[in-house]
Amino acid sequence: MRVVALAAFLVIVFAPAALAESSMDAYPGPSGRRPGVFLVHGGWWSQGDKSDLTPIARRYAALGYAVFNVNYRLSGSARWPAQRDDVIDAIDEARAHPARYRFDPSRYVVIGFSAGGHLAAAVGVLNARPAGLRGIVGLSPVTSPDLAYRTGGRLRTAAIALAGCTPAVCPSTWRSMEPAEHAGEGDAPALMLHSAHEFVPADFSRPLITAEIRVFSGQAHSTRLYAQPRVARTVEHWIAAVLN
Repeated sequence: MRVVALAAFLVIVFAPAALAESSMDAYPGPSGRRPGVFLVHGGWWSQGDKSDLTPIARRYAALGYAVFNVNYRLSGSARWPAQRDDVIDAIDEARAHPARYRFDPSRYVVIGFSAGGHLAAAVGVLNARPAGLRGIVGLSPVTSPDLAYRTGGRLRTAAIALAGCTPAVCPSTWRSMEPAEHAGEGDAPALMLHSAHEFVPADFSRPLITAEIRVFSGQAHSTRLYAQPRVARTVEHWIAAVLN
C-alpha cells in the first residue's frame, strides 16, 4: 500500500495495481472517529474516475464525515467481480486503519453513481460484506445488468463487457452481477434515485425489493441528477438518519 499526502486528503492505493485503479482519495474526519461516506463513480463500468466526484467528496468532508472516493478496475482491464471486490477492498482498508482516517468503522454508507450505483448495491446485498455498513445510495444506478442487456444499445454492450460474455454463455456470472438475486431481509437499507425520463429509469431498481425508490422529474442522470439541490438534500438527510 502507498500513501501520498496532499493538501487536504490522502491518495491510497489499496491493491497491487496502478495508481489510477484500485485507489481512493481519503478525506479523514475532522476529529475522533467520524461516520464514513464511500463514493463510487460511474461510467459504464468501463470509464470514469474518482475525480468526477471530487466536489461531492469535498462536500461530505465539509459536513464532518470521513470520506473515501474510490477508483476500481474498469471492465477493459478486469472482468466481474473485480469492480465489486475493489470497492470492498477500499472499505476493508479504511476499516483496518480507523485512527489514520479518523473513521468510525461501525458507521458508514456507500453512494454509487450510475454503474457505481450497481457496485454499491452489489456490496449491500453481499453476505460477506464488511461489517458496519448502514446503507447504500444509488444515483441513477444500473441496478440490474440483466435489464441493461435486455434494453440493448450501449447498456447491453457495457454489461457484456463487464461480464466478459453474454447471459447465454455464462449465466452464473450474470446471476452474480444481479443484486436482486442476492437480496434479503438482513441487507443494509438502500435508497435509489432516478429521473422520470432518463435512460436508466426506476425500472432498473425495482427488482431490488429491499430498496426505497424515489423518482424526480426530468431526465438528468447520475451526477447531473445529484446536482439538483432537492436531490442532494434528500440524500444528505437520508444518510444523516441511517448513520445517527
